[in-house]
Amino acid sequence: MASFRKRDGKWQVQVRLRGSAPVSRTFLTKADGQIWARTIEAEANRRGLPVALKVLDTTTVGDLLTRYRDEVTPKKRGAVREGMAIRVLLRHAIAKVPLSALTVAKVAHHRDLRLSFVKPSTVCRELRLYQHAFKVARNVWGLPITENPFALVEKPRVSDGRTRRLESGEWETLREACRRSRNPCILSMIEFAIETAMRRGEVLRLRWCDVDTLKRTLHIPRAKNGHARTIPLTKRAAELLDGQRLDDAPGDASVFPTTEDAVKMAWRRVMMRAPLPDFRYHDLRHEAISRFFEMGLTIPEVAVISGHRDTKMLMRYTHIRPEDIGRKLARIAEEAAKPLSC
Repeated sequence: MASFRKRDGKWQVQVRLRGSAPVSRTFLTKADGQIWARTIEAEANRRGLPVALKVLDTTTVGDLLTRYRDEVTPKKRGAVREGMAIRVLLRHAIAKVPLSALTVAKVAHHRDLRLSFVKPSTVCRELRLYQHAFKVARNVWGLPITENPFALVEKPRVSDGRTRRLESGEWETLREACRRSRNPCILSMIEFAIETAMRRGEVLRLRWCDVDTLKRTLHIPRAKNGHARTIPLTKRAAELLDGQRLDDAPGDASVFPTTEDAVKMAWRRVMMRAPLPDFRYHDLRHEAISRFFEMGLTIPEVAVISGHRDTKMLMRYTHIRPEDIGRKLARIAEEAAKPLSC
């Protein structure tokens, strides 16, 4: 049973269950206390009253994130990036909130505050990280968390999908800017990305032992989605590999001997030289996939190259120009209008 007592303008709520220690919390309104009491009583009827709820008063959101970073993040492929992301999250005000005081309203306020600084897609990624950390804390670490506020809060609508492609003359501008780069790999990497739809990390991790010259294919042992794939090489992609090959290069040597930081720095300088507004390195993958469809490849064939296992996601990377479709329709009409030869 739950008991309510008003003291100093606040409501003290206590839930008692036979055979367990009482659980108490203080609320500004009686209504909030009643909601909490019903939640605790329902949980108690289902699996018994938690006996260590005081740990929620001494554990903050930041403490939970720190443990998640130390125990869970290192097991992920993107451990470095996630570690950096958590380091940013630990600087936010919500990291200092005790788990016992965390509510959906406070999470919503944090969400709205973040939306004034970063894009909705970034906020969604951060909320998913918080949500999974709470899930692990409850299901694996055994913390007596009754609800996951980050799972209950409404997520912002993401409508910032990329549709940027290289327009007429922009490829020549980009190529000329790459030629002036001090990084000898940047031009070949960018052209290779357009010919293969490979991600920047996949290109940097490519080894000569992954390339099959006879079959004209290359193997990616593990992609971003965790699956391996073997992709065919275009004639130009094979030529680019021949240009990178050294006679005495061992099989485990990098095809493009440079680092991710060096490529990022070179790309920033290339973008300063080339007037390509709002063009990003990852847009090369969009460009490549769109070109494959324009060549007449089917969805399964393009998926083999790109590695997409979801057709919906593959379509997000496909940006066929309406004017190109118009020209194709015109050619089809012309062919249909031609008289049949005897």
